[in-house]
Amino acid sequence: MKTICLLVATLVGLSGQTPALAPTSVRHLVYQFGYNTKVASQGTGTGTTTVDISGPVADGGVMITGTDSWWNTVRPRATNTCELYPDGGVSCLQRPFALSPIQLTLFPLLAHDYFKGLSANAKSTWKKTYAIKAAIVPGATGFAGELYTWNAAYTLQGNGSIAGAAPLVLIVTNGKLSQQGGRYLSANDKMRVAYDPVAKIPVIVNDVRAHLPQHNVYNNDLVELKLTKDSRAKS
Repeated sequence: MKTICLLVATLVGLSGQTPALAPTSVRHLVYQFGYNTKVASQGTGTGTTTVDISGPVADGGVMITGTDSWWNTVRPRATNTCELYPDGGVSCLQRPFALSPIQLTLFPLLAHDYFKGLSANAKSTWKKTYAIKAAIVPGATGFAGELYTWNAAYTLQGNGSIAGAAPLVLIVTNGKLSQQGGRYLSANDKMRVAYDPVAKIPVIVNDVRAHLPQHNVYNNDLVELKLTKDSRAKS
């Protein structure tokens, strides 16, 4: 994990799949996160997110459950279960239909086909469009905490292998989240992802969301993630 720690600084300095899960697979992942702060093992705005992926379900998706445990908080703040589709789409139709800002960043990246457009030399460009159906936690993201559909449209660019961190590759994404109905809110979204094409999951993520319309100078969300545990990792 020393290499991972160094990569966090690299990705942020450069700024900001996972899933190839087999249909019958079950996978447990743990990420450290930083929300509007650097990812760290402790400190205000930090914590851990545990993710369990299982499936499949009848329409081809898998079930994904995420639990956010914030530093210096006795109980987890958010445990949410949604369906994750191969293209990155997320549908949270179990009450309270919620998705935290951490899970909003991470869940789509764990979809079976999210990084399918990455070429063998890791320098391809491709596009992703999908829908997120959820009540995104209010306040934390600038979005209203009611059940809405959000259209996501992204361009992804593979920038090749990360020096000294094989087999990880750097992927840069640029896109937009657009609320359908309601107040028609939106956010421009930029990510930098250190992706493991062997394990097929993101190892480090730096995600900046700029909300529209802008209401004040604190209009951006920063989410940083660092993988600390993968149940499929070889010991």
